[in-house]
Amino acid sequence: MISYFLKRVLQAIPTFLLVSVFAFGVIRLLPGDPVLLMLGERGGSPELVAEMRAQLGLDQPLPVQYFKFLKGSLQGNFGESIVSNRPVTEEFFGRFPATAELGVLALLFAVLVGIPLGIVAAMMRGKIWDRVLMGVSLFGYSMPIFWWGLLMILLFSVHLGWTPVSGRISPMYDVEPWSGFLLIDVWVRDLGGEGFFNALKYLILPSFVLGTVPMAAIARMTRSSLLEVLKEDYVRTAQAKGLGPFQVVVRHALSNAMIPIVTVAGLMLGTILTGAVLTESIFSWPGIGKWLVSSVIARDYPVIQGGILLISGFVISINILVDTLYLYLNPKMREAQQ
Repeated sequence: MISYFLKRVLQAIPTFLLVSVFAFGVIRLLPGDPVLLMLGERGGSPELVAEMRAQLGLDQPLPVQYFKFLKGSLQGNFGESIVSNRPVTEEFFGRFPATAELGVLALLFAVLVGIPLGIVAAMMRGKIWDRVLMGVSLFGYSMPIFWWGLLMILLFSVHLGWTPVSGRISPMYDVEPWSGFLLIDVWVRDLGGEGFFNALKYLILPSFVLGTVPMAAIARMTRSSLLEVLKEDYVRTAQAKGLGPFQVVVRHALSNAMIPIVTVAGLMLGTILTGAVLTESIFSWPGIGKWLVSSVIARDYPVIQGGILLISGFVISINILVDTLYLYLNPKMREAQQ
């Protein structure tokens, strides 16, 4: 298993390099100069513009800039933000807990709702509830997040007034950061159950929107995986013994069907991080996604390059861990690797 893990790490290196080229090159294809944006509409003299470009290293040839960026990235130095003059890693990890908190709750919603929906659909294969549930999951999977988020805001925040529109907690609660995870910070600072549920109230709607696509994917995978397992001989034996459909599925079939479901759930973390860019922008959530969008508008090259590379590194690491976990859970895969 260790050899397989190391093999996957080596295979990820070309992907990491391609991502670095993408992160470096795409932002430079967009119109706009970060120096001119910093100087404002009136701009400055050509001498001042040239001096600032030299300070930022933007006067050097693109290959030189790229290899300088790649060298620094391999050393853990992604440069400093053009806008704030703070290290990119400091800004990234300062905002990462907000995105992680949102992503974990979205994944939790996707798993807790998606798996039961898939189980019910598999147990009622071909019946009306199977068609309804799979239609709902297909609808959720194909839903554009930005449109879905706006609809949910109009319904639950504007018309019903059940949830806040944006932010992480009510301004009446002055929470001193400790871990960056607001639910933990509220609990540690002993603001009481009211403060905790206030922070949770701000999390519900964006996590629901963000978890819709993963929930639909997990539901469909659960159904497909269960239908395959239900064809096995040991399941037929359990049915022949007189066990009810629910007992057959939960006690015998679900444990083996969980292998691909766990894999899909792990891979959905990448989808959640991708969707967080739009979700955080819609709900003004102070995480990595909103930070990257603001940086694109400001043409903050170091932030965009470093942010994309750090997110990609996180997603690649998750994929490697999921593949290794799949190898551990599936004896057939272990035998094939030997």
